[in-house]
Amino acid sequence: MGTAFWKLSAVELAEGIRRRDFSSSEVLTSVLGRIRAENPRLNAITVDCSEDAMQDAERADAAIRRGESLGALHGVPVTIKENADQRGKATPNGIPAFAQLIAPDDSPIVANLRRAGAIIVGRTNVPEFSMRATTDNPLRGRTVNPWREDVSPGGSSGGAGAAAAAGFGPIHHGNDIGGSLRFPSFACGVATVKPTQGRVPAFNPTATGERGILAQLMSVQGAICREVRDVRLATRVMAHGDPRDPWWVPAPFDWPNEPRSAIALTRATHGYPMHPDIDAALTRAADCLRDAGYVVDEVDTPSILEPAQGWFDVAVYEIKMTLDAIARQHGSATVQNIFGWYYTLGNLVDADGYRAGIADRTRMTRAWSVFLARYPLVLSPFLMRPTFPWNYDAESEANVHDLFRSAIYSVGVNYLGLPAGVVPAGYAAELPAGVQLIGRRFREDLILDAMEAVEARLGVMAHAMWEA
Repeated sequence: MGTAFWKLSAVELAEGIRRRDFSSSEVLTSVLGRIRAENPRLNAITVDCSEDAMQDAERADAAIRRGESLGALHGVPVTIKENADQRGKATPNGIPAFAQLIAPDDSPIVANLRRAGAIIVGRTNVPEFSMRATTDNPLRGRTVNPWREDVSPGGSSGGAGAAAAAGFGPIHHGNDIGGSLRFPSFACGVATVKPTQGRVPAFNPTATGERGILAQLMSVQGAICREVRDVRLATRVMAHGDPRDPWWVPAPFDWPNEPRSAIALTRATHGYPMHPDIDAALTRAADCLRDAGYVVDEVDTPSILEPAQGWFDVAVYEIKMTLDAIARQHGSATVQNIFGWYYTLGNLVDADGYRAGIADRTRMTRAWSVFLARYPLVLSPFLMRPTFPWNYDAESEANVHDLFRSAIYSVGVNYLGLPAGVVPAGYAAELPAGVQLIGRRFREDLILDAMEAVEARLGVMAHAMWEA
């Protein structure tokens, strides 16, 4: 029986391929075997790129034999979310009407991954318009959480989260406008960082127009991985600049070493009844961080409810103005209902309120920036409840309200434009549960350091699933 390369991290695979301990073709054969065995049950990967991937692996092995200079992910398998352009592939975003929307070129993240030597094995599932906290659509169907069939894998990068946990390669692209990297990481027991806006370049050649200004300010590209070290490696690779994104910032990713950061711990629920297992996960993560040498103080932070309310009032107004018509034209009855319930999450502003809300967002971000000058990291809940049933948000307006009120630490962080990571920290109601670490702008490195400290003490959660 061959080595189970599909279980290895991206760091281990890249080093092993570079040292010629094994070949990219051997790695890919192992990963594709795992996909063929488990993906029919999970439906995480919706587009099979294995034929092209095998040719890419052979070219990667030939480059090794020729002694060529190698990229950081040479020969390492990755997946791409189906809302990002990949040359020659469709970008349907979960919509049957867009099933033949073929990308003429790669988006920046795909170009950066390819340039680093990564091999794309497939494209992962999304909900319609990538605008649900679960993953199901009329074109590709439903993605199943590898931990339990009846619960959500998260969304909108649910295919990526399920693929990461199931062992379909070590790195899985996703993106995040309200929690779409972090919901799947929480639900599937894997790790991610939502980078600072401007860290990773973004652009889709299939786009026919520009997104709303808040979408541009809040939406970011990132990676979901089983191991934190792979999140670091993938984010560093994807962060290379691309002239098609004029708002990309050439900020350093690897900053000089400095003493362990002081961490502020918040348990403020702002009226939501936080599940005791989530509270216990916060305590567990704080203990891990203290053991690693961090000072963790339980203190009051600036309000997260206020920026979350900004997301509900102002950002949802923009969603209604920019997406509602196309959702009514091309969306299913399910997503149309959910969009209608989104519009009742807050008190939607009008055009004047929209302009004022965007201006006031700066005040909120300034308050957090001043706080983060004293505490460079904040340990917070991500979701204040356990992972929810797979179709929870489609069942009622009350469920949508419950889900998003439990997720104020998710949408609030997007509204502020701050980076934040989710790392597994135990279980809630016997399902994986993570905690969130919020950081200063462009200090993803500090977030990743703290996430690694938690992971080092609690282990890689997906490994526990495989061994069960």
